[in-house]
Amino acid sequence: MPEQHANRPHEAFAAILRLAVPSPLRRTFDYLPPQGYSSTQVAELKPGMRVRVPFGSRTLIGVLLSLEAESTVTVEKLRPALEVLDAEPLLPPSLLELYLWSAQYYQHPPGDVFHTMLPALLRQGNRAERPGRKVWQLSETGQQLTDEDLRRAPRQREIVEFLREHGALDKSAVTELDISASALIALQANGFIVMEERPPPVAGVQGTAHAVRQGLTLNAEQESAVSTIVACLDHFQCHLLDGITGSGKTEVYLQVIAAVLAQGRQALVLVPEISLTPQTIARFRQRFQCRIAVLHSRLTDSERLNAWLEARDGVADIVIGTRSALFTPLQRPGILILDEEHDSSFKQQDGFRYSARDLGIVRARTEDISIVLGSATPSLESLHNALSGRYTHLHLRGRAGEANPPALRLLDTTHEVLTEGFSGILLQQMREHLARGNQVLVFINRRGFAPTLQCADCGWVAECTHCAARMTLHRTQAHLRCHHCDARRPVDRFCPLCKSRNLQALGLGTQRIEQFLEEQFADTRVLRVDRDSTRRKNDLDVLLNEVHQGKPCLLIGTQMLAKGHHFPAVTLVAILDADAGLFSADFRGQEHTAQLLMQVAGRAGRAGAPGEVVIQTRHASHQTLQTLVTEGYGAFARSLLEERRAAGMPPFSHLALLRAEAVSAKAPEEFLAQVRELAGELNAQMGSGVQILGPLPSPMEKRHNRFRAQLLLQSPQRPALQQLLTALCPLLEAHKSSRSVRWSVDVDPQDMI
Repeated sequence: MPEQHANRPHEAFAAILRLAVPSPLRRTFDYLPPQGYSSTQVAELKPGMRVRVPFGSRTLIGVLLSLEAESTVTVEKLRPALEVLDAEPLLPPSLLELYLWSAQYYQHPPGDVFHTMLPALLRQGNRAERPGRKVWQLSETGQQLTDEDLRRAPRQREIVEFLREHGALDKSAVTELDISASALIALQANGFIVMEERPPPVAGVQGTAHAVRQGLTLNAEQESAVSTIVACLDHFQCHLLDGITGSGKTEVYLQVIAAVLAQGRQALVLVPEISLTPQTIARFRQRFQCRIAVLHSRLTDSERLNAWLEARDGVADIVIGTRSALFTPLQRPGILILDEEHDSSFKQQDGFRYSARDLGIVRARTEDISIVLGSATPSLESLHNALSGRYTHLHLRGRAGEANPPALRLLDTTHEVLTEGFSGILLQQMREHLARGNQVLVFINRRGFAPTLQCADCGWVAECTHCAARMTLHRTQAHLRCHHCDARRPVDRFCPLCKSRNLQALGLGTQRIEQFLEEQFADTRVLRVDRDSTRRKNDLDVLLNEVHQGKPCLLIGTQMLAKGHHFPAVTLVAILDADAGLFSADFRGQEHTAQLLMQVAGRAGRAGAPGEVVIQTRHASHQTLQTLVTEGYGAFARSLLEERRAAGMPPFSHLALLRAEAVSAKAPEEFLAQVRELAGELNAQMGSGVQILGPLPSPMEKRHNRFRAQLLLQSPQRPALQQLLTALCPLLEAHKSSRSVRWSVDVDPQDMI
């Protein structure tokens, strides 16, 4: 059997392999070298290599962490590894250090951390080799084409222009840029392009990657931001790029990256959502002549592995991806950029619960490079660090070019009669903007037709049988759906309690708004953008392409539309329900609501025409809304920071949330009550002063047929909290009650629900 690593050595050996093996245990494991390995072969083993090992009755793939001379048990109890899979380490020392630090800080099994962060094919034992690739390039005939030759085939003309600029077009670029497959086939059939098989690309001469298009002219604040960041490229520094929506943060990123590429180094850019990846890639491809690797969850396993290896081998000069791309190895790291750093998507909410923003800072420090956190609505943690001098605080207070920030106005609906959520005043303003040839964006952060189906006679409500939640009514392929566990069932035709057929759809969702606006604005195109309307690949791109044509339209959407999209023709943003997050049970509720409102508002007036934002509310006097409208997000955030300071809440204290769930209603709280007792004893022994709150039922007590409870640990000192967790977690693993519940630790939780 493998032997878990402990602190007390029994016997010394010449070579013990210490491995991180994917298991739920928060420890490493010791093995002997594979049978037949000579001392020379053992000496050639290096940390970061994958090793196939026996683990109980299974065979698993672990990562070598170190060669040790001592183990905790006698040699007879150690099993030999089966096979070393790599000739060279897959991971550089800096990433090994980051992985181990992450496992310790987030109190997660180290083997599972390594397993989670490696591409799937490497976890399965595949060879770490990049395949050859098929590319299209212009034929001799194609090189003679003029724009007039393809005047009636604009999609073919776009492909030819791309090939003239970039030389070749591979499969990944076809997918990322939404290039028409039929246009490619037509060009190939006419002999204008040819396909050839090429070997895997190799890293070019350092410094050959460059910008192929001149950057935009920077204003004074942008120029200052670029020069400040570039001056720090040779050492670690964290910069908070605090710029209002439309202030040109992306242009700052691009010009900083140009300086990084000129030094022959690589850039890693993280965005919060997959939906933002295509437009980011397109802009980067237009600017730079270099290899760009893309990493996100919609890639195939082979595509993801190839991109990962291109980054590791130095072939890719720029790596763009979502949260997990943070763990991509770089041969020549130069800069790390997190766009929309405040976004909750950067926090993993299950399994290995890490924050890509916080680990990005740790990685930048480890690799001695700079990191840029960009946002129009910075998180309170980042803002606090900037105000206290830990980060460089870079401001972009004005919009780039000729655009001005939109005018924000609260529309008090307390005494208004609303029709499907719209006041008469708002509908009239929408008509006026559309009549001027502009576009209108309507925001409501609730998908489906209606959030509640209720019996008007007895008050029965359609609820999920698996969760403590109501089911949402969807009119597309009519059904009821739980947005927490995704359970679905047909719409009730009569009340199951009183048999009444008087069932009412209560509340508003995007589908209901879409239906109403199609009736009210029969001559105007209505486009709905939410998770339901963009389920298939390229659905979102098709919708956004139609918006970007600039024709008058009504755009309805959820928070998918709030993140980084540029809609030049949108001059009015209508926010229907601004009150939903003002009274959240989560202490971060007001922060998240303010960020969402300001991000949505930032979609208006981003070009020449002035923008306007109308916020419908029944709480127009609420301090959050008043401060946002009259003084802006910066003043609101500073005010909220003072409230957090007075209450001793993050960022002025540090939290860890222990969650437990079970099929039994009582088991989670009973388990956490025992955890509280253990934690209290450790707390007293250590004198750490950690406050223990709970256990209490989770705000959503039942989810996926499991009952949930939580215990909150809070401390003004991070080391004290970590010391307690490090002592507590091994005790919980060994506790007999832990077998009847699922439990987890969430350090620095962003979601208290």
